[in-house]
Amino acid sequence: MRDKLNNLKNEAIAMAIGAEGAAELERLRVQYLGKSGALAQIAKQLSGLPSEEKKDLGQLFNDVKSAILQALESKSQTDNPQLTTNNYDLSLPGTPAPAGILHPITVVTRELNGIFQSLGFSVADGPELENDEYNYNRLNLPADHPARDLQDTLYIKEPDVILRTHTSSVEAHILAETKPPYRFVIPGKVYRYENLSVANNAMFFQYQGLAVGEGITMANLKSTINTFIRLFYGPNRKSRFRCKYYPEVEPGVGVDIDCPFCAQKGCAVCKQRGWIEMLGAGMVHPNMLRQVNLNPATISGFAWGMGLDRIVMTRYGINDIRSLTNGDLLYNI
Repeated sequence: MRDKLNNLKNEAIAMAIGAEGAAELERLRVQYLGKSGALAQIAKQLSGLPSEEKKDLGQLFNDVKSAILQALESKSQTDNPQLTTNNYDLSLPGTPAPAGILHPITVVTRELNGIFQSLGFSVADGPELENDEYNYNRLNLPADHPARDLQDTLYIKEPDVILRTHTSSVEAHILAETKPPYRFVIPGKVYRYENLSVANNAMFFQYQGLAVGEGITMANLKSTINTFIRLFYGPNRKSRFRCKYYPEVEPGVGVDIDCPFCAQKGCAVCKQRGWIEMLGAGMVHPNMLRQVNLNPATISGFAWGMGLDRIVMTRYGINDIRSLTNGDLLYNI
């Protein structure tokens, strides 16, 4: 019986390999695996054998059946014209994989860096985890200053370790560690406890600028900012300078551009004012210069800090600041 099963297996496999067409394969399947096929006849003979011999030959019977079935299926797949590579032009390009692009904030940051580098500025960086001294005290914001109420929020370890609330902290490091003259721009993330809205987020990006040397005036600041607006937005963008208080500068100004979302008619992005505040700026406060042993009578400078997210929004027509960082690709569609 054992030899009979092995011979039947070899015969069926050989027949399957030489078969031509689906009809021939189906005939062989019925011949060997059908209800009245060769294996079914052997199964009837196995039923009359002693239990020990039946158990031994039963395993071989199952192996033979599986081998014949596998041979028939393998031949069927080989002969199926839908599965052969002959119907495919392997020289054609494959399906392209989707590729990502740079984040709008990265794109705009690099563009701004290029603009200000053409004006003689270098790009600087600094720590996002800051201490009270450089985030506040060296920026003319002592512990009892009321302006701290808007920023004195996200402490990692009280009373001294904080997530920086502005890139002005890097300005404080530069003033303390670098000898003038110099010009730097500082892009980076900052953190504040904010009520989230279309115009405000708890984590956002700023773009800081600092120039210190002899004979620097407000005229240099206005020329630099106006040049940036002209190169970045084009010659038709409106801008305005207005007096505004910032502790780290004296005098201070706010710089606005006309709202591109409502044509100055008023909307949620510009808070119904028709203007979007792009940056705060001014002349470096004399107290900050004195802290690093610079004489305000001979050394002066200007600084600004702009909301990089809002610049990105006006560039790409994005009307919700949260869509820049929420990770939902369909959020702003």
